[in-house]
Amino acid sequence: MNLTNIDEWFPLEQQRKYVSQMQGQVGLTRRRAEYFVKLWGYLLIKQQQELGKPLKTPLTQLEIPEGFISCTHREAQELFYGAQDRGSDRAAGMMLDKLSALGLIEKNFDGNTTCIRIRFTLPHPINSAANTESFQLIPDAFNPRTDTIPVATFLVRYYNWINKKNTVVPHRIAKILRAWSNEYPTGMRVLRRSDTQNPVGFYALYPVASESEENFFLPPRKSLFLNSDMEIDPMQMAKLGDINCNAVHLRAWQIDFPYKQPINLLQMLKDAKNTLVMMQSDFPNLCDIYTLPLHPIDQQLASLVGFQKTASDPQMQLYWMYMPFDKYISLDIEQSLSYLING
Repeated sequence: MNLTNIDEWFPLEQQRKYVSQMQGQVGLTRRRAEYFVKLWGYLLIKQQQELGKPLKTPLTQLEIPEGFISCTHREAQELFYGAQDRGSDRAAGMMLDKLSALGLIEKNFDGNTTCIRIRFTLPHPINSAANTESFQLIPDAFNPRTDTIPVATFLVRYYNWINKKNTVVPHRIAKILRAWSNEYPTGMRVLRRSDTQNPVGFYALYPVASESEENFFLPPRKSLFLNSDMEIDPMQMAKLGDINCNAVHLRAWQIDFPYKQPINLLQMLKDAKNTLVMMQSDFPNLCDIYTLPLHPIDQQLASLVGFQKTASDPQMQLYWMYMPFDKYISLDIEQSLSYLING
């Protein structure tokens, strides 16, 4: 396939449709989204041609190619930069590394050439309602009576998107969320649409009993609970007023895909700071915050805020990430996220 004709095979109008749906995802600038969409279309067309399958042109809908497809840095350079003066094979390779770090693609070297597999799928189209200015997202307390099922639903969608096994069920998550809310509701918050009152973002700050702090120094997979089939929670919650409670575990943190723009993340991070201040009155000796981000995009967000990787997992690409409690309380969150907000 002649790479200079990619826009004929996959019209710019259709490319822009996908770019607009993806834009605003954490760490994904417009330029990265444009390169990724071109790469996705190219790999799909290339695989169809190699398999001798009929291909309707022009391409109007992207599907996920099966498995890995060869794509050299020279191919990526021609695809991304074409006849432009800027852009070398090395620059194209660095862009592929960025797309891989964002979890959009997976790279593999087969001994001869680089092969790429598309990892990203749009969970569902971004509807027009999510792009209007007819409503605001408002931080609010988690209401176990009305918020449990909507939150469990988009958490399941996110977890199953990551592990691709579709093993996490909303019923299990709903039971856990209601149990946590009975124990310590202060740490559970949502972002709520002002028009429908539906929750579209959620986080849970979980005060950890001192006897469970050992888990933060063990392989992270041993502490996966909300998105696993583990029967016994390895993390025990501290009792209200426990002076031996030193650590907070950010056990869940997610905004539903259509609303996952940096401005909404900023709002939730600010609300989390206020929540932590309130938690200090219940647990006066809090000094540590831990989180276990499951996706490269989430790891990037945590790094931008100031979290540092601590314990890693030899069997999974997971890391415990740590930040001092006092550092987060004094953090200039807007400055930390300026890279995302300003592109």
